[in-house]
Amino acid sequence: MISINSACVDNINIDETWNFADGKELLMHTIHAYPAKFPAFIASKAFEYAKDEKVSVNTVADIFCGCGTVALESKVHNKEFWGCDINPVATLIAQVKSTSYNIVKLNNYYDIIIEQISNSNYSDEIYDNANERLKYWFKKDNYIELYKIKSAIDILPNGKYKKAFLCIFSSILKSCSKWLSKSIKPQVDPQKKTLNVLHAFSLQYNKFIKSVRETTEMQHNPKVVIKNNNFLTIRKLPAVDLLITSPPYVTSYEYADLHQLSSLWLNYTDDYRNLRKGSIGSTYNSEEVKDCFADLNNVGKKIVQSLIKNDKMCAKTRSVARYYLDMQHVVQRCSKMINPKGMAFFVVGDTEYKGVKIMNSEHLIQSMIDCGFSDLKIAKRNISNKVLTPYRDETGKFSSDKTKRTIYHEELIISGRK
Repeated sequence: MISINSACVDNINIDETWNFADGKELLMHTIHAYPAKFPAFIASKAFEYAKDEKVSVNTVADIFCGCGTVALESKVHNKEFWGCDINPVATLIAQVKSTSYNIVKLNNYYDIIIEQISNSNYSDEIYDNANERLKYWFKKDNYIELYKIKSAIDILPNGKYKKAFLCIFSSILKSCSKWLSKSIKPQVDPQKKTLNVLHAFSLQYNKFIKSVRETTEMQHNPKVVIKNNNFLTIRKLPAVDLLITSPPYVTSYEYADLHQLSSLWLNYTDDYRNLRKGSIGSTYNSEEVKDCFADLNNVGKKIVQSLIKNDKMCAKTRSVARYYLDMQHVVQRCSKMINPKGMAFFVVGDTEYKGVKIMNSEHLIQSMIDCGFSDLKIAKRNISNKVLTPYRDETGKFSSDKTKRTIYHEELIISGRK
């Protein structure tokens, strides 16, 4: 990583160190699909980097913990962890991934679930009375089979084992629905083949058991705390030595939309759109932003003014302004969490909207400078080490067609000291 003393990120070359993993990723990282999942090896390399920079790390935090990649890597490295995320589906996955289990108990509970399913019998009324959004996504037969599984899981006692089976259940929902395969954008595939629901659940359970065996061998069990909260509204924050996080990307898809199947099935909400509220960068969290431009830092003001010039005061422009205001508060709160001589470690990408470059990295760096971070360093990496396809088609699938919508394919790693 190279030192920087301003927000400008021009002429930063790709650092191959951050492009590739040194070893195989733990199977536990793959137990539930998650959009824009944080690469596990980035967290592992962050621990190495912090050690090289003479940071003594006992406690780690991820304030946008998502599906718990940093949480699991912290456990593997025997570090205490604290994390939060506004998305209840994300925090469920994160909690399940970073928890220790007894395989005998898992198998016993699995047998109870299978027996309960085999003895259950539900009429078509179950589907007729279902949430309309779930009826939109699921055929009747698949819905009823999924209902049997969910009902069987619900009889288990509350605790980590029940959460594990809810996570396994959640992980098969898209494949058992009409959701277009390999598409991030919520879109129905009318030609999608019907999947055997119970078989899918069984396969996913077996994968989970393998992942538990793999992580059990490591024999680390540090304290892990994961909260389902908006970081900006949590009153009492922990003191930590190292913060590793990847903020949400402004101008990206709404995360509440992407996780709507799980949110509805797991009864987190009756209307998934309610979960958009409060999310950083959401267009549904930006109406009150008009009079707040004066609070933006210089980088944020410049980008928002360019957007206004190109596209006036549209919802997307307001969402960018709201995102930058929120991120300034995020960095300010992070600066108060980190112990003296500790380190913050952000992974962020730049985007583009209607010809205007949305320089999230430069805005973040300026926010860090304004909040008293020092010894700022930066590196650039490719988002994938596979053949890059930097476009998306109308369905949200990756494409190599240059006539399609351009997407970002690089991201920046930024560190700062307190």
